[in-house]
Amino acid sequence: MQKHWSRTQLLHEVVTNPNIIVKGTHSYYSDCWDQGFEPSVVRYLQGDEISRQWENNWELDKLYIGDYVCIAAEVVILLGGNHTHRADWFCLYPFMDFIDEAYESKGDTIIGDGAWLGMRSMILPGVKIGEGAIIAANSVVTKDVEPYSIVAGSPAKFVKYRFEQDIVDTLLSLKIYDWPVEKFEAMKRYLCGNDMHALKNAIEQYDLESKNTIG
Repeated sequence: MQKHWSRTQLLHEVVTNPNIIVKGTHSYYSDCWDQGFEPSVVRYLQGDEISRQWENNWELDKLYIGDYVCIAAEVVILLGGNHTHRADWFCLYPFMDFIDEAYESKGDTIIGDGAWLGMRSMILPGVKIGEGAIIAANSVVTKDVEPYSIVAGSPAKFVKYRFEQDIVDTLLSLKIYDWPVEKFEAMKRYLCGNDMHALKNAIEQYDLESKNTIG
């Protein structure tokens, strides 16, 4: 099939690396302009198709991707801690004699449910991106991003929250992306909007009807 910007890769269908954990079946990558998610987006120190078979000197960090995550074209997600370059040493060069000392883990990278990574943004190792966050195009994310916030720039800085704090708190408490498929589908019309009162009423009605059906 010819590549086109309107077609995307579903991550759960293409990811093969055991260190990339994809939740659900809806997260996608817009792969029109490169070789696809694993070969082009994820940049490893160790752990790619070749090096994952090596005997590693340290525990490999993992990439966790939530459900309904939208990853735009040419995003880069870096894995591999400091890539064996020690900023606190006089010499940055990764000499094999001291490679074990040179490596510093940054921890796992986590992209929360419903996040949107804009075109050509870069996510550095160990960053945690909250639920529903937006990473603006060409941003370089060096630190954690709060849920339902927008960040932009290099390094990426907080711009604003998408909603008022009470709405953000409610959205997080609803655990939308952990709902059963049936409930999510039933609530989709209200999720594709911004009327919290209507959403809460619809949830209450759905839960009541579900309870009566089971009873």
